[in-house]
Amino acid sequence: MSTVDTAGRKAPRKPKPPPAARGISPLRVLGKVIVWLFTAFNVFVLYWLISASFKTPVEIFTQPFQLPRQWFVLGKPFRNFVYAWSQAGFGEAFLTTVLLVGASAIVTVAIAAPAAYALTRLGVRGSGPMTNFFAIGMGVPFQTVIIPLFVGMAKLNLTNSLIGLFLVYVALSLPFTVFLLTGFFRSLPDEMEEAAAIDGASPFRTFTSIMLPLARGGLITALTLNAIGLWNETLLSIVFLQDNAKFTLARALFTFYGAASYQSEYGGLIAGVTIVVLPMLVLYIVLARRIITGLTLGAGK
Repeated sequence: MSTVDTAGRKAPRKPKPPPAARGISPLRVLGKVIVWLFTAFNVFVLYWLISASFKTPVEIFTQPFQLPRQWFVLGKPFRNFVYAWSQAGFGEAFLTTVLLVGASAIVTVAIAAPAAYALTRLGVRGSGPMTNFFAIGMGVPFQTVIIPLFVGMAKLNLTNSLIGLFLVYVALSLPFTVFLLTGFFRSLPDEMEEAAAIDGASPFRTFTSIMLPLARGGLITALTLNAIGLWNETLLSIVFLQDNAKFTLARALFTFYGAASYQSEYGGLIAGVTIVVLPMLVLYIVLARRIITGLTLGAGK
């Protein structure tokens, strides 16, 4: 059959079959196997962590993969958690961590959102190099600047201070947050912004009334990722905090490790790790779909 019809036009070409219809790709199969093995390993570690937090030290070493039994038989299933909470001072540390992490994440996003909007939507001169500058800041390990940072904070009398740690958290979280939100703001449609400009809305009014609601998914993603990262942060809290009354959860757990190991309270120690890990794990599970959506939308353009 001729590929030219009676009107002299070429017949449309047949669409290419989707990649899945061309056959099985060995690379894709290998990738899926690696992902599932990694997922299974993490689920197994989580199972061991939670089950060990209900066990006695003897059960942890002699029956590491079996379900806990002895504390349940004695009628004290939460004994390790009670011990960790009381001995490590997790009560006050938990409240401190919630307030510190929440304030740091909110302030970081509040600063990064207008900065990202200005870099992507207002035509600021040099916005491209400035965006790259933030990307470079993401690649600088904070361990390399921790000594000069401590010296500078000491001169300002901000060591052993939650305010000082708050400022450090915000400063070190800004590069990633700005870079994440620039990708997200860049992916938003231009039509509503142009309509607001035609109606005479100022850039600030357009940002607060139109663009921020559209960027809600990206803002929640940035807020959640910052909260998870700061919640698990340990090194900075060890360096900048010395008073027990100001300890975060990770800092309190680090101090509790020495005492629990000395007393062979490994069940209580693992329960302490579980107390620190579970809140952010639950938060991520609840918001996983929103986080993934925000990250993929931000990478749309």
